[in-house]
Amino acid sequence: MIRILLACGIGASTGFMAANMRKAAKAKNLDVTIHAVSKSQVSEYADKIDVLLLGPHFSAEVPEYQEMLKGHNVKVTSIDPDDYGALDGESILESAIDFYNEE
Repeated sequence: MIRILLACGIGASTGFMAANMRKAAKAKNLDVTIHAVSKSQVSEYADKIDVLLLGPHFSAEVPEYQEMLKGHNVKVTSIDPDDYGALDGESILESAIDFYNEE
């Protein structure tokens, strides 16, 4: 089970993305959970997630979130802007799983 959290300003655009990712995960029968929240809520999920994906417009904040979640063994990155713009849930899901599995 991989627990993925998406975060952006208020969680609206990542909410659409999370729904697309859940559809892709269901179609592939993958064992993942995917939720979307506003950036201000990320710390509430620190012990409940494995991967944090920030919206591409917040990619500069990745180091800040890596530091915040350092003690929780959470991997942090931002979403590819092209995949995000295309609402490509399948590609983002695959990227998230690959990122999670990296050493």
